Amino acid sequence: MAIASRKLNRHLALHLNPTTPAIHHRFSPYPATSSSLTTHHQEVKSLTELEKLHPLGQGSGGAVFKVRHKPTRAIYALKKISSSAAAAETQEEVSIHRIASSSPHVVKFQGSFQTPNGDVSILMDYMESGSLSDHAKASYHDARLPEHAIADVARQILQGFSHLHANNIVHRDVKPSNFLVNNNNNNEVKIADFGVSKRLPTRLARCDSYVGTAAYLSPERFDMAAHGSTYDGFAADVWSLGLVFLELYLGRYPLLEPGQKPDWPALMCAICFGEMPPKIPEEASEEFKEFIGCCLEKDPCKRWTVQQLLGHRFIVRRPEEEEERTQGDS
Repeated sequence: MAIASRKLNRHLALHLNPTTPAIHHRFSPYPATSSSLTTHHQEVKSLTELEKLHPLGQGSGGAVFKVRHKPTRAIYALKKISSSAAAAETQEEVSIHRIASSSPHVVKFQGSFQTPNGDVSILMDYMESGSLSDHAKASYHDARLPEHAIADVARQILQGFSHLHANNIVHRDVKPSNFLVNNNNNNEVKIADFGVSKRLPTRLARCDSYVGTAAYLSPERFDMAAHGSTYDGFAADVWSLGLVFLELYLGRYPLLEPGQKPDWPALMCAICFGEMPPKIPEEASEEFKEFIGCCLEKDPCKRWTVQQLLGHRFIVRRPEEEEERTQGDS
């Protein structure tokens, strides 16, 4: 099968749950070509102003550290990327993240440095509560979010993706660990990790790269050979978002049974040949079931867009309906 030969692509991850949280595991690198920092606030002028506090983990292409800006005591996350990383991919990532960062629903890019030997360090906002999956485990029984909380999370994420897609940016690695949560009263959720993202030349342009995390690939991405070898990246993002929202409701990956090993054959059968949307518990509201069905439509031409989802009745609720739903979830 053609897909088997692509399985070893260095940008494709098979695993479901990384051993390290997303903010520690694979935060977006945002390198630039300049040797000086480019930042919205112009606070950090050089790497010497940063005090390394402790490692947060290993990201793709480099290690991520929690750092403190010595003059202001501000806390950031800093990713150090070796010069061995592909320069073109690194440059595309910084370009994409700079554009994406104008949305309040994207982790803020704060600048980048490049050393004479080509190593790149990326400065970004530090998200105190870690990944969305971490937040769910810490805040809710069995990591299962009630519907009103999912609607709030989905609204923020969809608004962020509306900005990305309006700028012809496809994320291509949508999963719970790539959404980060701010430790504040609003529980802000922000999009992270643009390591395999792509900015398309036009809204109609198609993708042909086999990248991302296998468990969250749409059918047309998982087996591209059976779908013409290209895919609509915007529709593919929506499929992955649907899996994320359903995972928040179930507290586990939706397409496999609890304890089932997420190996390649199991994922292939579930994603490409399984019934969609998967069975959702009867107690779920009809609005939620319909919302998930709009995301997990196997035919990408029939799958709803981000803009359509923002207008779905699960997301847009009257105040009295929201109060009833909150009481029902409690």
